[in-house]
Amino acid sequence: MHYQSEFLQTLSERGYLQALTDAPATDQLFAENRGVPLYIGFDCTAPSLHVGSLLPIMILRRLQQCGGKPIVLLGGGTTRVGDPSGKDETRKILTDADIARNADGILQIFKNFITFGDGETDAILVNNYDWLQGLNYIEFLRDVGRHFSVNRMLSFDSVKLRLEREQNLSFLEFNYMILQAYDFVELYKRHGCAVQAGGSDQWGNIVNGTELGRRMANANLYGITAPLLTTANGAKMGKTAEGAVWLNPESLPNSDYWQFWRNTADADVTRFLQLFTDLPLSEIAKLGALQGAELNEAKKILAFEATKLARGAEAASRETENARIVFEQGGLTGLPEIFVSLTELASEYSIIDALLSANFVPSRSEARRLIAGGAVKLNDVSVQNEKATLTLADFIAANGKIKLSAGKKKHALLITAET
Repeated sequence: MHYQSEFLQTLSERGYLQALTDAPATDQLFAENRGVPLYIGFDCTAPSLHVGSLLPIMILRRLQQCGGKPIVLLGGGTTRVGDPSGKDETRKILTDADIARNADGILQIFKNFITFGDGETDAILVNNYDWLQGLNYIEFLRDVGRHFSVNRMLSFDSVKLRLEREQNLSFLEFNYMILQAYDFVELYKRHGCAVQAGGSDQWGNIVNGTELGRRMANANLYGITAPLLTTANGAKMGKTAEGAVWLNPESLPNSDYWQFWRNTADADVTRFLQLFTDLPLSEIAKLGALQGAELNEAKKILAFEATKLARGAEAASRETENARIVFEQGGLTGLPEIFVSLTELASEYSIIDALLSANFVPSRSEARRLIAGGAVKLNDVSVQNEKATLTLADFIAANGKIKLSAGKKKHALLITAET
């Protein structure tokens, strides 16, 4: 489908669109107006978002590039409730301090993708705790709750699937969809925001918001959903065998983030270039047409461009060069450095300890599995014994530096200054 507005046409061409509540009206709104506000909500359940949240973040980036006004809604209030969508169990209840700390970490991510400020198209940050914390329960039930049918709420996937599996759904979580709908109405009243976007799993919640806006404020509100991404092999986007691929460098090193994109499956290269880089579609088409070993060059470009957006151009250039040195020249320059103290060496510093220090594995059992499979090496020599330790003598013999490898992609330098 061809859209009049640059924004929806961009979303369509690059693969961001799943569904719209009213395509013609939404298209007209963006085609005829500049600075149209659109919001996406993000709960503060962790100190970082992972790449599974990158697609909605990129939608906000595309919006700003096309002259719209992004609104980032942090769920300081709804995080205290927990979104049941796509979840098999109740979320862990977080303290106020945890939520505030998580919100600060998440905000740093957005600053890399969109520009905040007071201008017509500058993004703004809001927190739904500002209006949810003071709600009067009786008044809220009377003014908002009366617009919701329990029969219909039970039909939404977020509720129905949990009940079908006979898994507990708390009354607290059951209220989440009402609060999200109320957020939409509040943002319309406060900022004139008539458009909400989210993943396809949020369709029911978004539709609830559009209907509540019509009933409470006589407002025409619109919804946009994006597909929930999976990789070519069916895996959920944002997860690997080693854990979540976090967007914050404090949660995942730049080298691991770069490698995640470099390891993209051949079938995903074109799609990920369209979604997660700013490269023109004409250039992406050329890169996606590469075959065999040449496609690896497209993956390196994907890794560079994706890392540049999330971690900055300097980090992207550094990791690209480090990877070239390690994988193409076999060198040690630029590898992450893990410092091992004399005290650690005196207390039986094991290979498993080294793997954990380098964040190559999430647990000792995973470290043992890698060693048993022959995937762990010291200075390119396979480690056979899971109980092997490193001593000061080992570092002296290696001039103070030992290369630690886990598989073909993860490398670091173990360094001790006491030699």
